[in-house]
Amino acid sequence: MIDHRPDPDALLEKVQRAEAQRRRGRLKIFFGASAGVGKTFGMLLAARERRAEGLDVVAGYVETHKRVETHQLLEGLEILPPRLVEYRNTQLQEFDLDAALKRHPALILVDELAHTNAPGSRHPKRWQDVEELLDAGIDVYTAINVQHIESLNDVVSQITGIPVWETVPDAVLEKADEIELIDLPPDELLQRLKEGKVYLPQQAERAAQNFFRKGNLIALRELALRRTADRVDAQMRDYREDNAIKDVWQVKERILACIGPGGSSENLVRATYRLAQLLRAEWIVVYVETTKLQHLSREQRDAILRTLKLAEELGAETVTLGGHQLADEVIAYARTRNASRIVLGKPTYVGWRRWLHGSLVDTIVRQADDIDIHVVGKESNFLAQAKATPYFSRSRLYLGLGSDEQRPLLKWQPDYLWAITASAISTAIAWLMFEHVDLANLIMVYLLGVVVVAARYGRGPSVLASVLSVLLFDVFFVPPRFSIAVSDTQYLITFAIMLLVALVISGMTANTRHQAKIAGLRERRITSLYALSRELAATRGEVNVLNIAVKHVADVFEAQAVILLTDANGHIVYPRDEGAPQSAHGSDLSVAQWVFDHGQMAGQGTDTLPGGDMVYLPLTAPSGVKGVLALLSLNPNRLALPEQQRLLETFTSQIALALERVRLAAEAHNTQLKMETEQLRNALLSAISHDLRTPLAAIVGASSSLVRDGERLPVQARYELSQAIYDEATRMSGLANNLLDMARLQSGGVVLNRQWQPLEEVVGGALAGMSARLLGHPVSVRLPHDLPLVEIDSMLIERVFANLLENAVKYTPSGTAINISAESSLGEVIVTVADHGQGIPLGEEKRIFEKFHRVANEGNQGGAGLGLTICRSIVEAHCGKIWADNTSEGGAAFHFALPLGEAPPEIEQEEIAGS
Repeated sequence: MIDHRPDPDALLEKVQRAEAQRRRGRLKIFFGASAGVGKTFGMLLAARERRAEGLDVVAGYVETHKRVETHQLLEGLEILPPRLVEYRNTQLQEFDLDAALKRHPALILVDELAHTNAPGSRHPKRWQDVEELLDAGIDVYTAINVQHIESLNDVVSQITGIPVWETVPDAVLEKADEIELIDLPPDELLQRLKEGKVYLPQQAERAAQNFFRKGNLIALRELALRRTADRVDAQMRDYREDNAIKDVWQVKERILACIGPGGSSENLVRATYRLAQLLRAEWIVVYVETTKLQHLSREQRDAILRTLKLAEELGAETVTLGGHQLADEVIAYARTRNASRIVLGKPTYVGWRRWLHGSLVDTIVRQADDIDIHVVGKESNFLAQAKATPYFSRSRLYLGLGSDEQRPLLKWQPDYLWAITASAISTAIAWLMFEHVDLANLIMVYLLGVVVVAARYGRGPSVLASVLSVLLFDVFFVPPRFSIAVSDTQYLITFAIMLLVALVISGMTANTRHQAKIAGLRERRITSLYALSRELAATRGEVNVLNIAVKHVADVFEAQAVILLTDANGHIVYPRDEGAPQSAHGSDLSVAQWVFDHGQMAGQGTDTLPGGDMVYLPLTAPSGVKGVLALLSLNPNRLALPEQQRLLETFTSQIALALERVRLAAEAHNTQLKMETEQLRNALLSAISHDLRTPLAAIVGASSSLVRDGERLPVQARYELSQAIYDEATRMSGLANNLLDMARLQSGGVVLNRQWQPLEEVVGGALAGMSARLLGHPVSVRLPHDLPLVEIDSMLIERVFANLLENAVKYTPSGTAINISAESSLGEVIVTVADHGQGIPLGEEKRIFEKFHRVANEGNQGGAGLGLTICRSIVEAHCGKIWADNTSEGGAAFHFALPLGEAPPEIEQEEIAGS
C-alpha cells in the first residue's frame, strides 16, 4: 500500500513559502522572443487597466524607443523622474531606486530587466533593483527578451552569431508570479521593422541584416514558447502538489522508465529514448532499491550503474529511490512527476511462476489506471545468462550493503553462534517457567529470542534461531519430553505455525534492521554533502575552496584526492601549493588533460583507461569544465558502488560550482577595481587639469608681463607680479604635495613617529603655519587645562589641523570665525574644528572624505578634493576616526577622535626621584 499521509517537511515548506510570498510583492514579466514584439506596449496596457481599477500605479522606468504608440500609453501615468549619472563626460538616465522606495506605489513599471546600471549605482544590475522593490512589498511589471536568460545565453549566441552580454539569472524568472508571453509571428515582426516601428530606419536596416533574420526569429520564437510552456508546466505541478492531487494530468508528455538488474535494462533505456524522441517528451529513468534488490552481487550493481550512465548520456534524468514495494514506489513517483507513460521490461516469470512470484507489470497496470504502460520485450544475451544463474542462489546469497567484499549470507560466522546461544538462553528461561505457565507462553519466549537475534544479527542467524527454537521446544517441553517424537499429531501443526511465525517475524525484523542500516548510510551521505556545501558556501578564495574540497572528498571516499587546474594556456598542471597531497604528482597529466578537454570520466572502472590506478572526473559547471578531480581510492570496490558513484558526481558538481563562484567573484572584483581605477583616473585628470591650469595661466601671464614690460613697469607692479607667481607656484606645490602624501598614505608607506605630545603645541604649530591664510578669519581655541597627553605623530596631526583650517577658509566668507575645541571622553580625545559658513549639504557628510570629491558651493575656491581624504587617512593610521556634521548655527563641524591608549610616562616624578 502507498502511504498517502502528507510529508510534514513538505507542509512546513509550503507554509513558509506562502508566508514569504504574502510579504513579498508580486512580479509579472512580459516575455518575448525579441525586441519589437510589443512587450512594453503590453505592459503599459496592463498597467492602465490596473490604474483604471483604482490601483496606485507609477512608471518607474519605461523605454519607449521613440515609438509613438508606446509613448501615448504613458500619458496619464505618473512618471518617476530618472536619476542622472555622470559617466565619461556623458549624462546617463537611470532608474531611481531610492525615489521608488520612498514613493512606494502599489505597482511600479520597470522596463529592461536585463539592463546594466551605471557605475556607482547601488546594484550593478536592474533585476537586483527589482528584487529590492519586491522585498519592500511593491508589485512590479517588467519586460525581458528570451536572449537575456542566463541558461539560454550560449544557445542564442550560437543561433544568431551575436553575443549577448546582459543576462538575468533563471531564478528570477522562476520566482516570478506571472509570465505573460507577448508573441508575434516573424513575418509581422519583420514588417514592423521595415515600417520603422522597432528601430530608426538606419538601425532597422542593420538589424534586418544581422539579428533580425527570419531564421533567427523563428528559432528565438520557439525558445520563448518552450520556456513559457516549461513555466506553465511548473505552475501546474505546484498547483497539484499544493492541492494534493494524485491523479496524473496528461497535459504534457513525460515518460518514466523503470530499470532493474536484468540484462534488458539497457534495451529498455534505448527504447524509452526512441519513444521520447518520437513524442518530443521529457524522460526519467528510475531505479528502485528495494530490500530484495539490496542483496545483489557486484556485477549486477555495476550493470545498474552502467545503465544509469547510459540513460544520462542519452539525455535522461536519472533517479534512485528506496522502498519496500517496487510497484508502489514507481507509481508514487510517476504521480509526483505527472508522468503520462511508464515503460517497463517484459515479466521474467511466466505461467504459474508468474502467479506465484507476482509481476511488476501486472501490479502497475492494475493500480495505475490513469497512466499509459509500455512493455519492452527485447532481451539481450546477458539476460539469458542471468536466467541460467539466478540472482538469488539458494546455496550462496550475497549481501550488498555497501560492504567492501561480497559476503555469502549462509557462510558460517560468529553471528550464528549467537543465534545458538540465544536459543539456549530462551530454553533456559522457558525451563524456569515450565511448571508455572502453559506451553503457549513458552512459545512467546522463543519468539522473543528470534526477534532479538533478527534485530541484532540479521536474516541468516534469525532463520537458524527459528529452526532451533522449534526443535528445542519439541525436545524439552512437548511430551514425550527429551525426544523428537510427539504424542499428539496436533503438535505438528503447532510446530509448523511456530516456525512460520518465527520466520515471518525474523524476516520483518531483519528487513527493518536492513532498512535502518540503509537509512543510516543515506543519512551519512546527505550529511557529508551538506557539510561540503556549507563550507564551500562560506569560504572565499580558490585555494580555500580546493583545500576544503580535497579534505571532504578524501574523508568521505577513503581516497587520496587532488584537484588539478589549468594554467594560463589551458593546460592541466600540478598544484603549486606545498600542502598538496602526495598523490598529486602520481596523477597522469595527459589523462587529466583528456578528461578536461572532453568533459568525461577516465581511469579506473571507466570506459577510458579502465586499468589505471586512479580515477579522473571533470569538474563541470554551467559555464564549462573548471578542472579535474583525481582520486587514488584506498578501497576501489567501495568506490564502484552506484550510490557512491552518484554521491561522487554530486560532490564534483558542488566543487565545480564553488570554483565557478569564486572565479566569478574574483572577476567581478577585478572589474570593479578597473571601474574604480578608471573613475579615479578621470577624477584625477579632471581635478589636476583644472587646478593646474588656473595657477599656470596666472604664472604664464605674470611672467610674460615681466619679460615683455619688466623695465617699464613700476616697482610695485613688478613686486605684485612676482608675488602672484610665487603664490600660484606655492599653490601648485601644495597640490603636488597632497598627491604625493595621498599616494604614500594609501600604499602604507608612512611610518608613524609616535611621541607623547600636548595637543596645544600641535594646534599652535598648525596656526603658525597657516597664519597667512587665516588673516581674514579670527580663530578661537578652547582646550581644557587638564587635557591629557596624546601619543601621536605631531607632524601628521599638525597636517590634519592645517587641512581642516584650509577647508574652513575655502568654504566660509571672509571675517567669519573658526573655532577649535577638544575634550577627553571614554578613553579618547575628541577634537572639533567648526566654522560659520553654509554648512555641509544633506547627504554629503560621508562623501566629502572621498578622493577628489568637492562640494558644489559658492564659497568653493578650487582644490583637488584631497585635503579631507588625507585627514581621514592620517587619523585612521592613528587608529582613530573622523566625521563631519553641521552645527546648530548652520556652519560645518569636523570632529576627529584619537585613542589615549596607555597612560603617558610620569617624567616629572622620575626627574625628582633622580635628583
